[in-house]
Amino acid sequence: MCSDYSSHADYLGAVQGNAARRKLQVERALSEAFPDFIEKREVSVILFSSMTAFDLAEGIIQYPVVLKPLIAACNIAARAIERDIGIKNLNTYEPRLTRESANIIAGYIKPFLPEYLEIPSLGTVDRVAFVDKEMRKNKGNWERKISSKLKKHAGKDFKKRKFTIGGEVFELDAAYPATGDVQVGIDVKRIEARRDIHKRCDEIVNKARKLKEAFPDSKFAAAIYYPFIDEHVNIQHRLYSDDVDCVVFASDGADSIRNAVWNMIGTLKI
Repeated sequence: MCSDYSSHADYLGAVQGNAARRKLQVERALSEAFPDFIEKREVSVILFSSMTAFDLAEGIIQYPVVLKPLIAACNIAARAIERDIGIKNLNTYEPRLTRESANIIAGYIKPFLPEYLEIPSLGTVDRVAFVDKEMRKNKGNWERKISSKLKKHAGKDFKKRKFTIGGEVFELDAAYPATGDVQVGIDVKRIEARRDIHKRCDEIVNKARKLKEAFPDSKFAAAIYYPFIDEHVNIQHRLYSDDVDCVVFASDGADSIRNAVWNMIGTLKI
């Protein structure tokens, strides 16, 4: 990587001072906030300061599941590993590592590990990261359910597609046909916070406009997850445009998803 670009070590180094001060502040605040509920217990710790990078690599190669909590404790993710040491497509939760790659990773993360960490703390760090991953996967499943139901009930081969207009690349979460000129394009959006409404709606309208520029005879619909039902009308008003042919809302429920898909099929006359 060009030396003009920062590595993960550079990014981490820039925030270490503030992070160390915050750690002390938080620990002091916790002690003062809950003094009547604090007790000392004996707990197993791992002395990272006593091991070599080869010791670390041996543990990782023998028990790959430990990789995620170790790198999470260092504020390191797969992207940083790919960028800085060139190991691509690493599944940090279920890694398949050669001894060489384990040695490289161990040498990379060793300087970022603290002198020691409690085993329960590492377990909690892993749990937080795992829960976040599974939640994001489930949210992605909602988007796939929309596409799957659309394909099933419309009887058309809807697929994720990209198109280019004015040098910009745009992605449709579901489009028909799978190749050639797009006849129907669907943007599937999860909006889970009120503060994101303006940005997400602008993205939808812009994508619809670009689709119509690229394929003037196409139709565009937006399928939206937004849990504040009383504000759905406001979103419809924001999305009102000659380029947006249909706007539907769906929750996590199977009936809601099916009804939204049927609404799209009817409105777009698919």
